[in-house]
Amino acid sequence: MAHDYLTLALTTALGLAIGSFLNVLIHRLPIMIEQSWQAPGTPTEPAMDLAFPSSHCPICRHPIAWYDNLPLLGFVLLRGRCRHCHSRISWQYPLIELLTAALFVWSLLTHTDMGAALAWAGFAAALLALAVIDARTTWLPDTITQPLTWGGLIAAAMGWTGVPLHTALAGAVAGYLSLWTVYWGFRLLTGKEGMGYGDFKLLAALGAWFGWPSLLAIVLIASVSALLVAVVMMWRKQLAENRQIPFGPFLALAGAWLLFLGPPRLLMV
Repeated sequence: MAHDYLTLALTTALGLAIGSFLNVLIHRLPIMIEQSWQAPGTPTEPAMDLAFPSSHCPICRHPIAWYDNLPLLGFVLLRGRCRHCHSRISWQYPLIELLTAALFVWSLLTHTDMGAALAWAGFAAALLALAVIDARTTWLPDTITQPLTWGGLIAAAMGWTGVPLHTALAGAVAGYLSLWTVYWGFRLLTGKEGMGYGDFKLLAALGAWFGWPSLLAIVLIASVSALLVAVVMMWRKQLAENRQIPFGPFLALAGAWLLFLGPPRLLMV
């Protein structure tokens, strides 16, 4: 479907804005979770949410003016440095914004229905946030995985994913129960936890978006890619002492594989 330049420009701007929000989410959500775990009266940093305190430099703590906080443009104009203390700004910020904008434009160009385009763009943005958060903290927050599951079921009901609702529902249930079974089997045999509950919920979300026939492909792609990365990390002596790595980024990678390339036919149930 052809799109005019204005639609593409607006989609790019929306993607950049969502990418800027993802940067806030990636940084602040783990802090908010940690603060929620603390007992009342425990000395801590001021309470944080997604809106407060306002954006500020993590080095000098100076508030960031709105014109310096414009997605991508602010980074370019500042040449990647804080206006006040001149410390370097992490490349994560423009990269997340650019990648999110690219995902939104790709979704627009590959879906004729605007509802489907926005649904898959939102799906991809959520996967990106989950992958980065899990890689940094080993957490997959319920505040993202659970809405992602419901989003997949709603998108199926609306006909945006091409997956029948009963297949999406079966995918969510089977996705959760499959890793839950592996978790408890491993725990009973070894006395150790091989993965977290967040992994179950993320696979449930992927099952809701792609349907139960895609679960085998998702699990195998994620497992093989995680194994390859673990072997490389062991060879470079970068693997943690517990020899565990977050599985969420690899589930997200498998979801991206299916989104862009489709499932390998040999791995479809």
